Amino acid sequence: MSALPTFSSQQPDWDAVRRDLAGLNIIDSRGQRKQLSRDFYWYSPILSAQLDSCIAELVVKVSTEDDVRQVAATAAKHKLPLTVRGGGTGNYGQCVPLEGGLVMDVTAMCRVLDLAEGRIRVQAGARMHDIDLAARETGQALRMWPSTWHVATIGGFIAGGFGGIGSFRHGILRDTGNLLHARVMTVEREPRIIELHGDEIQQVQHAFGTNGVILDVEVALSPAVDWVHCTVLFPQYRQALDFGIAAASPALDLFLFTTVEKRFSPYYTAMGDRFPADRHAAFAMVSPESMDAFRELAAQFGGTISVAGTEEELLAQGLPPAYECAFNHTTLQALKLDRSWTYLQIAYAQPFDPAVVERHLAIFGGDVLQHQDFARAGDAAGTFGILLVRWKGEAHQYEVIREIESQGGCQVFNPHVFTIEDGGMKTIDDAQIQFKKRSDPMGLMNPGKTRGWTPDMARET
Repeated sequence: MSALPTFSSQQPDWDAVRRDLAGLNIIDSRGQRKQLSRDFYWYSPILSAQLDSCIAELVVKVSTEDDVRQVAATAAKHKLPLTVRGGGTGNYGQCVPLEGGLVMDVTAMCRVLDLAEGRIRVQAGARMHDIDLAARETGQALRMWPSTWHVATIGGFIAGGFGGIGSFRHGILRDTGNLLHARVMTVEREPRIIELHGDEIQQVQHAFGTNGVILDVEVALSPAVDWVHCTVLFPQYRQALDFGIAAASPALDLFLFTTVEKRFSPYYTAMGDRFPADRHAAFAMVSPESMDAFRELAAQFGGTISVAGTEEELLAQGLPPAYECAFNHTTLQALKLDRSWTYLQIAYAQPFDPAVVERHLAIFGGDVLQHQDFARAGDAAGTFGILLVRWKGEAHQYEVIREIESQGGCQVFNPHVFTIEDGGMKTIDDAQIQFKKRSDPMGLMNPGKTRGWTPDMARET
């Protein structure tokens, strides 16, 4: 478990700070500062205990690149911790200011800057759903997005995300070809702009906003598809998992594939008899051209399709789209009704062996509910679990983690810690730390979120 950082600086002269931020939208009220110093870390009781008291001394809402430059220069001049936030839908405290200081809200920087065949360039505060709407006006669509895409901003998705809806078809964010270009502003007394292309963007991707302010990004687009959102029901959970493995066939064009066991049914209240309590479920987004093959394959594994329709058709029936039944939306559905749950994230060894999940079902009983997301990472299949875990205290949570990691090649991406390395990366990304030396030489950005940065690395600029 991560300890809170010991970032230190001289007590700033806040009147002088305000003077240097003159002309910007400064938020002083404690209620708003508290709200804008949070994300969805409350999914974790451990993080709630650690982070609930963290709050910025000031929040600054920026709307232009010049605004960002003014904030960055002010942070450097006064040696203030600086945390950048967008929609704040992350789950790991990425945009929580552990040492107070400044929070910079970039959600007003939301313009589409360029849109062409196969690509779109947008400001970092643009919401993912709005970006997709703009792309669809040209017959194109985003390759992937988080299940919270109505609120999530693209800068935050790149800085804190891994993959999401669309990863079944297009892999994870850092796979070559998904991220095309980014502009990043440094945090120095005289801020500079660094341009990153292609795989260079991995220097700031999933870096939790610790090494530069993302100003705008260019991401790849694909031709738009009016996906058919499907729910498939199975008597046995093993059948749903085997179907997920088979669905990776090149013969099928899918955007999403997720399975949840039957004990999730009570939390999917909008589904009604489309997801009954005696059946396990698979949720998928299927191209219209693949529906016949999808139906045939589902039947081969004992599945019955209870829902099949476009997003518009499902919404007209009061049914959720498939992406709201996948990834961490499953956890959210449960927490809406029962706050005694938390969760764990797992990567399974490949080729995926469903017997590992069956073993966990037998071992954990009612303490852990199974949910698997199928995707691609690089050129290989990937299978991930977002398990619902009954909260019985920190010791029990880590007992579950140790048991999962003890067999089957499972790797837990621990969502109960706030550092990059302790959660998912496991090791320090040296390339990101080297980039931080260029982009944040004083070590002011989001201090405490990476163990790779040590105080002795800081230098004056």
